[in-house]
Amino acid sequence: MTETSEDDTVLRAIMDAAVDAMIVSDQSGTILRVNAAAATLFQFAPDEMVGKSVNMLMPDALAALHDNFVARHIETGEKRILGLGRDVEGQRSDGTVFPLHISLGHAQVGAQRIFISIMHDLTYRKATEAALARSQRLDAIGQMTGGIAHDFNNLLTIITGNLELLEMRGADARQLPLIKDALEAAELGADLTKRLMIFARRSNLNPVVADLRVLCSDTLKLLKRTLGTPFEIKTDFAADVNSVMIDPAQLQSTLMNLALNARDAMGAGGELLFSIANVTIDDTYMAQETDMEPGDYVRLSVSDNGAGMSLEAQRRVFEPFFTTRPDSGGTGLGLAMVYGFVRQSGGHVTLYSELGHGTSFGLYFPIVQQADDAVSSALKQSKIPASPRGRGETILIVEDNPRVRKLSIERIRDLGFETLQADSGDRAFQMLKDGAKVDLVFSDLVMPGDLNGYDLAAKIATEFPSLKVLLTSGYASDVVTGSMASGPPRDILHKPYRQLDLAQRLHALLAGASDV
Repeated sequence: MTETSEDDTVLRAIMDAAVDAMIVSDQSGTILRVNAAAATLFQFAPDEMVGKSVNMLMPDALAALHDNFVARHIETGEKRILGLGRDVEGQRSDGTVFPLHISLGHAQVGAQRIFISIMHDLTYRKATEAALARSQRLDAIGQMTGGIAHDFNNLLTIITGNLELLEMRGADARQLPLIKDALEAAELGADLTKRLMIFARRSNLNPVVADLRVLCSDTLKLLKRTLGTPFEIKTDFAADVNSVMIDPAQLQSTLMNLALNARDAMGAGGELLFSIANVTIDDTYMAQETDMEPGDYVRLSVSDNGAGMSLEAQRRVFEPFFTTRPDSGGTGLGLAMVYGFVRQSGGHVTLYSELGHGTSFGLYFPIVQQADDAVSSALKQSKIPASPRGRGETILIVEDNPRVRKLSIERIRDLGFETLQADSGDRAFQMLKDGAKVDLVFSDLVMPGDLNGYDLAAKIATEFPSLKVLLTSGYASDVVTGSMASGPPRDILHKPYRQLDLAQRLHALLAGASDV
């Protein structure tokens, strides 16, 4: 074997073993070699990339900059990216743009100059950073709000004290009504600062060890009278739920706030579901999706089938004084108080909503760990069960949210499956009719177009009866999506879900398919 062929074999082995994407191109930008990771990252077959311009892997604006950079480097020798790393954007075969980090090197091979690109997908890091930034923004707003509320309370104390002194020192009949109105306004201001202090997590909590099911049941008795007959309240409480440390009065206030917001969103009537269950955050994907520390929690979900929220409303919904209904008397403090109370209790809040389909809030409270269970719990946390592995079967992922779709692709590929993707039920069904080879369809419930998740599953059952379907939803229950149901009831994997739960569901369905 010649030295050149040996070098070629070693280079090919290195590229194939690399986890990150690697592409070798010449000075004109023509791709000479790609590794398997690069083909997977950009969703091309390797032979679809070799011989083509690297510009096919970039958005148009970046492609133009790339050509200018290469030409300038060849002409002047100036290094702007060579030897350094930079965050840029890539473009997959389906046209979707995603963030990536690129490191670029070059070499001279005879008369030819070649460039070597090493790339890493930043989609999930960016998503995690965005979730962290949201939490930090709310924390910063909370600190600022707490300081303002503290100073405002001092001012109100002075105002209230002076008004009371005027009242006691013999104000006349004309002055007394004015003093009374001013005192009532000061009391409203004091109530406002109290709610701001809850958001800022500076309120005085009186937590006790409690069962959320009992506390919720007591509150729901009041809610049924408050909401009235047009609104149906449903419950879904797990049979076995751990205790949590919580302030019962603040929990009642939180549930009332969520219920009243749901009532406004549902208008003339609707359904409101309260569900409670133990949840374990024990894998990277679920911790990333929820921005929570791994551990054991009790999740209290409150879901409605109302109007839903826009993306902008979801981004700002926990900020104080932000309201989607200023004309109907909304103060914008209800959900800010919910967020502050749950965070001060050591928990976390998640939100899932789509316009026209309703909203679901998830309140996560850390469980109370019994002292004698501490060792066994630590062992349980350190020994996460192994997930069942796929054997290269192809899963069609149907999800309209690009970020969730990319995360689902990554999760399912990590389990040993191949993936196809569609951004709607209509597109997914057309792919199947066009002959896409698929072993299972993994679909969201709420999607744009004519086919929601239920409808897609029903059409698949008719046209492709041997094809298995797994549905997923960010809503707590079918209270939100029950009106969409078509055909027999279906088991739903609820977001956020653990990697182990996903693996077990896929394994069970595919095992059932192989038995047919």
